[in-house]
Amino acid sequence: MTAHPGEFKKLVGEWQSDLEKFDLVTGMDSQLNVILILKVYQTFIATPNGTYYVNTTGNPGMAKGGTGDVLTGVILGLLAQGYSSEEASKIGVFLHGMAGDIAEKKFTVQGMTTSDLVDLLGSAWKELITK
Repeated sequence: MTAHPGEFKKLVGEWQSDLEKFDLVTGMDSQLNVILILKVYQTFIATPNGTYYVNTTGNPGMAKGGTGDVLTGVILGLLAQGYSSEEASKIGVFLHGMAGDIAEKKFTVQGMTTSDLVDLLGSAWKELITK
């Protein structure tokens, strides 16, 4: 499940602090037995087994309509290649953010588009496997 904060609030209601928000995320993932990806600055991935990850790639230029659809497509593509749900989520979120970071350098935060993310996924993969 991928959600930005507004979508997540519709599911769980309001929270008073970041700590409470992450408690809600880590509670919901195990309650529903899903991997929950909260699309915030440094995207948060929570797994039903209690493990969670904080992504280090991405930037504010990705807060545009359609970027979540790109993320979902990347994760689904990884699942179709045989990655586990957890692996696909971690790799997909990181790769998506890395494409965003490349787009920021190339076009600026204000100038980058959702299509730029799609176009730069290959470059992000290349950078990922050479690290």
